[in-house]
Amino acid sequence: MELIQEKEISQLIEHQHEHCVSIFIPTNIAGKEVLEEKDKHNLKAKWDECRRNLEDQDVAAQEIEQIAKPIKELLNDEEFWRHQSHGLAVFASANYFEYHRLPIKFVAHTYIANHFYIRSLAPALSSEQKFFILALQLGEVKLYEASEYSLVEIEMKDLLPANINDVVGYDYEEKHLQVRNQQPTDAGGALFHGHGAANKDEKKEILKYFQAVDRGLNDYLHDKTAPLLVFSQDYLFPIYQEANSYTNLYDQVISGTPNDVNEMGLHEKAVETIRPYLETKKRRKQDQYEEAEPALKTDLIHDIVPFAFEGKIDTLFLENRAEIWGNFDQATQKVAVEKQHLGDNFSLSNLAAKKVLEEGGTVYLVDAAFMPGNEAKASALLRFS
Repeated sequence: MELIQEKEISQLIEHQHEHCVSIFIPTNIAGKEVLEEKDKHNLKAKWDECRRNLEDQDVAAQEIEQIAKPIKELLNDEEFWRHQSHGLAVFASANYFEYHRLPIKFVAHTYIANHFYIRSLAPALSSEQKFFILALQLGEVKLYEASEYSLVEIEMKDLLPANINDVVGYDYEEKHLQVRNQQPTDAGGALFHGHGAANKDEKKEILKYFQAVDRGLNDYLHDKTAPLLVFSQDYLFPIYQEANSYTNLYDQVISGTPNDVNEMGLHEKAVETIRPYLETKKRRKQDQYEEAEPALKTDLIHDIVPFAFEGKIDTLFLENRAEIWGNFDQATQKVAVEKQHLGDNFSLSNLAAKKVLEEGGTVYLVDAAFMPGNEAKASALLRFS
Protein backbone atom coordinates (compact mmCIF):
# COMPACT_ATOMS: atom_id res chain seq x y z
CA MET A 1 0.00 0.00 0.00
CA GLU A 2 1.37 3.42 -0.96
CA LEU A 3 0.57 6.16 1.51
CA ILE A 4 -0.10 9.51 -0.15
CA GLN A 5 2.78 11.96 -0.01
CA GLU A 6 2.30 15.74 0.23
CA LYS A 7 3.71 16.41 -3.24
CA GLU A 8 1.21 13.97 -4.75
CA ILE A 9 -1.64 15.60 -2.80
CA SER A 10 -0.80 19.01 -4.27
CA GLN A 11 -0.54 17.56 -7.77
CA LEU A 12 -3.92 15.86 -7.51
CA ILE A 13 -5.65 19.02 -6.31
CA GLU A 14 -3.96 21.38 -8.77
CA HIS A 15 -3.83 19.21 -11.92
CA GLN A 16 -6.11 20.26 -14.74
CA HIS A 17 -6.40 18.88 -18.24
CA GLU A 18 -9.25 18.70 -20.71
CA HIS A 19 -9.77 15.00 -19.95
CA CYS A 20 -8.83 13.74 -16.47
CA VAL A 21 -9.86 10.18 -15.65
CA SER A 22 -10.44 9.06 -12.05
CA ILE A 23 -11.15 5.38 -11.30
CA PHE A 24 -11.97 3.89 -7.90
CA ILE A 25 -12.42 0.19 -7.15
CA PRO A 26 -12.59 -1.91 -3.99
CA THR A 27 -9.74 -4.42 -3.78
CA ASN A 28 -8.84 -7.55 -1.83
CA ILE A 29 -5.82 -8.26 0.34
CA ALA A 30 -6.05 -12.06 0.17
CA GLY A 31 -8.34 -14.97 -0.74
CA LYS A 32 -9.67 -16.48 -3.92
CA GLU A 33 -10.47 -13.00 -5.28
CA VAL A 34 -6.72 -12.36 -5.47
CA LEU A 35 -6.02 -15.76 -7.04
CA GLU A 36 -8.77 -15.22 -9.59
CA GLU A 37 -7.50 -11.66 -10.34
CA LYS A 38 -10.89 -10.16 -9.56
CA ASP A 39 -9.42 -6.73 -8.81
CA LYS A 40 -7.50 -6.66 -12.09
CA HIS A 41 -10.66 -7.51 -14.02
CA ASN A 42 -12.56 -4.78 -12.15
CA LEU A 43 -10.02 -2.15 -13.12
CA LYS A 44 -10.09 -3.32 -16.75
CA ALA A 45 -13.88 -3.10 -16.79
CA LYS A 46 -13.81 0.41 -15.35
CA TRP A 47 -11.16 1.55 -17.82
CA ASP A 48 -13.20 0.08 -20.71
CA GLU A 49 -16.12 2.13 -19.42
CA CYS A 50 -13.96 5.26 -19.41
CA ARG A 51 -12.62 4.53 -22.89
CA ARG A 52 -16.16 4.28 -24.28
CA ASN A 53 -17.07 7.53 -22.54
CA LEU A 54 -14.06 9.30 -24.05
CA GLU A 55 -14.88 7.93 -27.49
CA ASP A 56 -18.46 9.17 -27.13
CA GLN A 57 -17.01 12.63 -26.40
CA ASP A 58 -15.03 12.42 -29.69
CA VAL A 59 -11.69 12.54 -27.86
CA ALA A 60 -8.82 11.88 -30.28
CA ALA A 61 -7.65 8.26 -30.42
CA GLN A 62 -4.06 9.37 -29.79
CA GLU A 63 -5.02 11.09 -26.53
CA ILE A 64 -7.03 8.07 -25.40
CA GLU A 65 -4.00 5.86 -25.99
CA GLN A 66 -1.81 8.24 -23.99
CA ILE A 67 -4.23 7.91 -21.07
CA ALA A 68 -4.51 4.15 -21.55
CA LYS A 69 -0.80 3.31 -21.73
CA PRO A 70 0.09 3.42 -17.99
CA ILE A 71 -3.23 1.81 -17.07
CA LYS A 72 -2.48 -1.11 -19.39
CA GLU A 73 0.99 -1.41 -17.87
CA LEU A 74 -0.60 -1.58 -14.42
CA LEU A 75 -3.03 -4.25 -15.61
CA ASN A 76 -0.10 -6.36 -16.87
CA ASP A 77 1.94 -6.01 -13.67
CA GLU A 78 1.32 -9.36 -11.95
CA GLU A 79 3.36 -8.45 -8.87
CA PHE A 80 1.27 -5.31 -8.35
CA TRP A 81 -1.96 -7.29 -8.10
CA ARG A 82 -0.57 -9.58 -5.39
CA HIS A 83 -0.17 -6.66 -2.98
CA GLN A 84 -3.40 -4.70 -2.58
CA SER A 85 -5.08 -2.83 0.24
CA HIS A 86 -8.85 -2.31 0.57
CA GLY A 87 -9.17 0.17 -2.27
CA LEU A 88 -7.39 1.36 -5.40
CA ALA A 89 -7.58 4.90 -6.80
CA VAL A 90 -6.20 5.60 -10.29
CA PHE A 91 -5.73 9.10 -11.75
CA ALA A 92 -4.78 9.51 -15.41
CA SER A 93 -4.68 12.13 -18.12
CA ALA A 94 -2.60 12.48 -21.28
CA ASN A 95 0.28 13.97 -19.27
CA TYR A 96 -0.25 12.54 -15.77
CA PHE A 97 -0.60 9.17 -14.06
CA GLU A 98 -0.79 8.22 -10.40
CA TYR A 99 -2.35 5.43 -8.36
CA HIS A 100 -2.84 4.79 -4.65
CA ARG A 101 -3.59 1.59 -2.75
CA LEU A 102 -5.41 2.75 0.37
CA PRO A 103 -7.25 1.31 3.39
CA ILE A 104 -10.57 2.67 2.04
CA LYS A 105 -13.23 0.31 0.68
CA PHE A 106 -14.22 2.47 -2.28
CA VAL A 107 -17.52 2.06 -4.08
CA ALA A 108 -16.49 1.30 -7.67
CA HIS A 109 -16.97 4.35 -9.86
CA THR A 110 -15.37 6.44 -12.58
CA TYR A 111 -15.22 10.16 -13.23
CA ILE A 112 -14.10 12.18 -16.26
CA ALA A 113 -13.78 15.97 -16.18
CA ASN A 114 -11.12 18.65 -16.52
CA HIS A 115 -10.00 17.86 -12.95
CA PHE A 116 -9.59 14.75 -10.82
CA TYR A 117 -12.19 13.40 -8.40
CA ILE A 118 -10.56 13.95 -5.02
CA ARG A 119 -13.50 14.07 -2.57
CA SER A 120 -13.08 10.34 -1.83
CA LEU A 121 -9.59 11.13 -0.54
CA ALA A 122 -10.66 14.12 1.57
CA PRO A 123 -9.56 12.56 4.91
CA ALA A 124 -6.02 12.33 3.53
CA LEU A 125 -6.01 15.90 2.24
CA SER A 126 -7.59 18.01 5.01
CA SER A 127 -5.16 19.94 7.19
CA GLU A 128 -7.30 19.59 10.33
CA GLN A 129 -7.06 15.81 10.09
CA LYS A 130 -3.23 15.87 10.12
CA PHE A 131 -1.01 14.85 13.02
CA PHE A 132 2.69 14.32 13.74
CA ILE A 133 4.44 11.12 14.77
CA LEU A 134 7.71 11.22 16.70
CA ALA A 135 9.45 7.84 16.35
CA LEU A 136 11.63 8.06 19.43
CA GLN A 137 14.49 5.71 20.28
CA LEU A 138 17.76 6.15 22.12
CA GLY A 139 19.57 5.19 18.93
CA GLU A 140 17.50 7.22 16.46
CA VAL A 141 14.71 9.78 16.18
CA LYS A 142 12.43 10.58 13.22
CA LEU A 143 9.48 12.93 12.71
CA TYR A 144 6.55 12.23 10.36
CA GLU A 145 3.52 14.23 9.26
CA ALA A 146 0.49 11.99 8.75
CA SER A 147 -3.24 11.73 8.23
CA GLU A 148 -5.45 8.68 8.29
CA TYR A 149 -4.29 7.82 4.75
CA SER A 150 -0.98 9.61 4.35
CA LEU A 151 2.52 9.61 5.79
CA VAL A 152 5.65 11.60 4.95
CA GLU A 153 8.94 11.76 6.83
CA ILE A 154 10.11 15.29 7.60
CA GLU A 155 13.82 15.92 7.08
CA MET A 156 15.14 16.90 10.53
CA LYS A 157 18.83 15.88 10.44
CA ASP A 158 20.04 19.45 10.97
CA LEU A 159 17.67 19.97 13.91
CA LEU A 160 17.66 16.69 15.86
CA PRO A 161 20.51 14.75 17.51
CA ALA A 162 21.21 11.47 15.69
CA ASN A 163 21.11 9.47 18.95
CA ILE A 164 21.68 9.79 22.70
CA ASN A 165 25.46 9.52 22.36
CA ASP A 166 25.50 12.81 20.45
CA VAL A 167 24.13 14.54 23.55
CA VAL A 168 25.51 12.73 26.62
CA GLY A 169 28.72 11.22 25.25
CA TYR A 170 29.77 7.99 23.68
CA ASP A 171 30.19 6.11 26.97
CA TYR A 172 26.41 5.94 27.47
CA GLU A 173 25.99 2.64 25.69
CA GLU A 174 28.85 1.09 27.66
CA LYS A 175 27.32 2.16 30.97
CA HIS A 176 23.68 1.38 30.39
CA LEU A 177 22.93 -0.56 27.23
CA GLN A 178 23.66 -3.74 25.36
CA VAL A 179 24.61 -3.05 21.77
CA ARG A 180 24.34 -5.39 18.79
CA ASN A 181 26.73 -3.83 16.29
CA GLN A 182 25.73 -6.45 13.73
CA GLN A 183 22.30 -4.83 13.27
CA PRO A 184 22.61 -1.22 12.12
CA THR A 185 19.76 1.23 12.36
CA ASP A 186 18.45 2.99 9.28
CA ALA A 187 20.73 5.84 10.22
CA GLY A 188 23.77 3.57 10.28
CA GLY A 189 24.36 3.69 14.05
CA ALA A 190 24.35 0.95 16.67
CA LEU A 191 21.12 -0.75 17.68
CA PHE A 192 20.25 0.16 21.29
CA HIS A 193 18.43 -2.26 23.60
CA GLY A 194 17.16 -0.67 26.80
CA HIS A 195 16.41 -2.50 30.01
CA GLY A 196 12.71 -1.58 29.90
CA ALA A 197 13.22 0.90 32.76
CA ALA A 198 15.71 3.57 33.70
CA ASN A 199 17.61 4.03 36.95
CA LYS A 200 18.25 7.50 38.35
CA ASP A 201 21.47 8.17 36.43
CA GLU A 202 20.05 6.78 33.18
CA LYS A 203 16.94 8.92 33.50
CA LYS A 204 19.04 12.09 33.88
CA GLU A 205 20.95 11.31 30.70
CA ILE A 206 17.82 10.28 28.76
CA LEU A 207 16.10 13.48 29.92
CA LYS A 208 19.06 15.52 28.69
CA TYR A 209 18.80 13.77 25.30
CA PHE A 210 15.04 14.31 25.07
CA GLN A 211 15.45 17.99 25.96
CA ALA A 212 17.79 18.29 22.97
CA VAL A 213 15.19 16.51 20.82
CA ASP A 214 12.50 18.89 22.09
CA ARG A 215 14.61 21.95 21.24
CA GLY A 216 15.12 20.66 17.71
CA LEU A 217 11.43 19.90 17.30
CA ASN A 218 10.48 23.33 18.56
CA ASP A 219 12.34 24.93 15.65
CA TYR A 220 9.94 23.11 13.31
CA LEU A 221 6.75 22.79 15.38
CA HIS A 222 6.70 26.20 17.09
CA ASP A 223 3.84 27.49 14.92
CA LYS A 224 2.01 24.15 14.50
CA THR A 225 -1.12 22.98 16.33
CA ALA A 226 -1.62 19.38 15.15
CA PRO A 227 -1.26 16.68 17.82
CA LEU A 228 2.15 15.05 18.28
CA LEU A 229 2.13 11.29 18.94
CA VAL A 230 5.20 9.63 20.43
CA PHE A 231 6.06 6.10 19.32
CA SER A 232 8.47 4.68 21.89
CA GLN A 233 8.96 2.06 24.57
CA ASP A 234 6.66 2.68 27.52
CA TYR A 235 9.39 3.57 30.01
CA LEU A 236 10.70 6.36 27.74
CA PHE A 237 7.42 8.22 27.32
CA PRO A 238 7.14 9.73 30.84
CA ILE A 239 10.70 11.02 30.50
CA TYR A 240 9.84 12.61 27.16
CA GLN A 241 6.70 14.17 28.65
CA GLU A 242 8.95 15.86 31.22
CA ALA A 243 11.21 17.22 28.47
CA ASN A 244 8.42 18.25 26.09
CA SER A 245 7.43 21.88 25.48
CA TYR A 246 5.06 21.31 22.52
CA THR A 247 1.55 22.41 23.47
CA ASN A 248 -0.36 19.59 21.78
CA LEU A 249 1.57 16.49 22.84
CA TYR A 250 -0.87 13.56 22.67
CA ASP A 251 -1.21 11.93 26.07
CA GLN A 252 -1.26 8.34 24.81
CA VAL A 253 1.96 6.72 23.64
CA ILE A 254 2.23 4.36 20.67
CA SER A 255 3.87 1.57 22.59
CA GLY A 256 6.75 -0.33 21.00
CA THR A 257 10.08 0.06 19.28
CA PRO A 258 9.88 1.98 15.97
CA ASN A 259 12.71 -0.06 14.44
CA ASP A 260 10.57 -3.19 14.84
CA VAL A 261 8.02 -2.02 12.24
CA ASN A 262 8.17 -0.57 8.75
CA GLU A 263 6.54 2.75 7.87
CA MET A 264 3.25 1.02 7.09
CA GLY A 265 3.20 -0.65 10.50
CA LEU A 266 4.12 2.62 12.18
CA HIS A 267 1.30 4.40 10.38
CA GLU A 268 -1.28 1.73 11.27
CA LYS A 269 -0.37 1.91 14.96
CA ALA A 270 -0.55 5.71 14.90
CA VAL A 271 -3.98 5.78 13.24
CA GLU A 272 -5.33 3.26 15.74
CA THR A 273 -4.09 5.49 18.58
CA ILE A 274 -5.24 8.86 17.19
CA ARG A 275 -8.63 7.86 15.74
CA PRO A 276 -10.68 8.75 18.89
CA TYR A 277 -9.15 12.25 18.80
CA LEU A 278 -10.01 12.72 15.11
CA GLU A 279 -13.58 11.52 15.66
CA THR A 280 -13.97 13.90 18.60
CA LYS A 281 -12.69 16.76 16.47
CA LYS A 282 -15.23 15.94 13.76
CA ARG A 283 -18.08 15.87 16.31
CA ARG A 284 -16.98 19.25 17.66
CA LYS A 285 -17.13 20.72 14.15
CA GLN A 286 -20.60 19.23 13.69
CA ASP A 287 -21.71 20.77 17.00
CA GLN A 288 -20.15 24.08 15.97
CA TYR A 289 -22.20 23.98 12.76
CA GLU A 290 -25.43 23.33 14.66
CA GLU A 291 -24.74 26.17 17.09
CA ALA A 292 -23.54 28.71 14.49
CA GLU A 293 -25.70 31.69 13.63
CA PRO A 294 -27.44 31.42 10.23
CA ALA A 295 -25.01 33.83 8.55
CA LEU A 296 -22.10 31.47 9.32
CA LYS A 297 -23.49 28.26 7.86
CA THR A 298 -25.33 26.99 4.81
CA ASP A 299 -26.62 23.77 3.32
CA LEU A 300 -27.42 25.27 -0.09
CA ILE A 301 -25.12 24.06 -2.87
CA HIS A 302 -25.90 27.29 -4.79
CA ASP A 303 -24.07 29.14 -1.99
CA ILE A 304 -21.49 26.51 -1.08
CA VAL A 305 -19.69 26.38 -4.45
CA PRO A 306 -19.20 30.19 -4.78
CA PHE A 307 -18.21 30.41 -1.10
CA ALA A 308 -15.59 27.69 -1.69
CA PHE A 309 -14.05 29.76 -4.50
CA GLU A 310 -14.07 32.83 -2.24
CA GLY A 311 -12.21 30.98 0.53
CA LYS A 312 -15.10 31.46 2.97
CA ILE A 313 -15.53 27.84 4.01
CA ASP A 314 -13.83 26.57 7.15
CA THR A 315 -15.38 23.08 7.13
CA LEU A 316 -17.35 21.28 4.42
CA PHE A 317 -19.49 18.25 5.28
CA LEU A 318 -20.42 15.95 2.40
CA GLU A 319 -22.75 12.97 2.54
CA ASN A 320 -20.34 10.17 1.75
CA ARG A 321 -22.55 8.24 -0.70
CA ALA A 322 -24.41 11.13 -2.30
CA GLU A 323 -23.50 13.17 -5.36
CA ILE A 324 -24.55 16.59 -6.62
CA TRP A 325 -24.32 17.10 -10.40
CA GLY A 326 -24.42 20.34 -12.30
CA ASN A 327 -22.36 23.25 -13.59
CA PHE A 328 -20.76 26.37 -12.17
CA ASP A 329 -19.95 29.59 -14.01
CA GLN A 330 -17.17 31.25 -12.05
CA ALA A 331 -17.57 34.56 -13.89
CA THR A 332 -21.20 34.95 -12.86
CA GLN A 333 -20.99 32.82 -9.68
CA LYS A 334 -24.08 30.92 -10.88
CA VAL A 335 -24.67 27.27 -9.96
CA ALA A 336 -26.96 25.04 -12.03
CA VAL A 337 -27.98 21.76 -10.36
CA GLU A 338 -29.06 18.78 -12.44
CA LYS A 339 -30.58 15.47 -11.36
CA GLN A 340 -27.98 13.20 -12.96
CA HIS A 341 -24.56 13.06 -14.55
CA LEU A 342 -24.72 14.26 -18.14
CA GLY A 343 -21.96 14.62 -20.70
CA ASP A 344 -21.42 18.32 -20.08
CA ASN A 345 -21.82 18.54 -16.29
CA PHE A 346 -19.66 17.49 -13.33
CA SER A 347 -19.66 16.81 -9.60
CA LEU A 348 -20.37 20.05 -7.74
CA SER A 349 -19.52 18.41 -4.40
CA ASN A 350 -16.12 17.36 -5.75
CA LEU A 351 -15.49 20.88 -7.10
CA ALA A 352 -16.42 22.40 -3.74
CA ALA A 353 -14.21 19.91 -1.88
CA LYS A 354 -11.28 20.66 -4.19
CA LYS A 355 -11.55 24.42 -3.64
CA VAL A 356 -12.02 24.13 0.14
CA LEU A 357 -8.87 22.01 0.35
CA GLU A 358 -6.96 24.46 -1.85
CA GLU A 359 -7.92 27.23 0.60
CA GLY A 360 -6.71 25.24 3.62
CA GLY A 361 -10.16 24.17 4.82
CA THR A 362 -11.35 20.80 6.05
CA VAL A 363 -13.63 18.32 4.28
CA TYR A 364 -15.45 15.56 6.15
CA LEU A 365 -17.27 12.65 4.50
CA VAL A 366 -20.24 11.82 6.73
CA ASP A 367 -22.92 9.12 6.76
CA ALA A 368 -26.35 10.51 5.88
CA ALA A 369 -27.71 9.96 9.39
CA PHE A 370 -24.99 12.17 10.89
CA MET A 371 -24.98 15.03 8.39
CA PRO A 372 -25.48 18.43 10.02
CA GLY A 373 -28.20 20.65 8.63
CA ASN A 374 -31.56 19.66 7.22
CA GLU A 375 -30.70 16.31 5.64
CA ALA A 376 -28.71 18.11 2.96
CA LYS A 377 -26.08 16.39 0.81
CA ALA A 378 -23.62 19.19 1.61
CA SER A 379 -23.25 21.61 4.53
CA ALA A 380 -20.66 24.30 5.11
CA LEU A 381 -19.41 26.05 8.23
CA LEU A 382 -18.11 29.49 7.21
CA ARG A 383 -15.04 31.42 8.36
CA PHE A 384 -16.86 34.72 7.85
CA SER A 385 -20.19 35.89 6.49
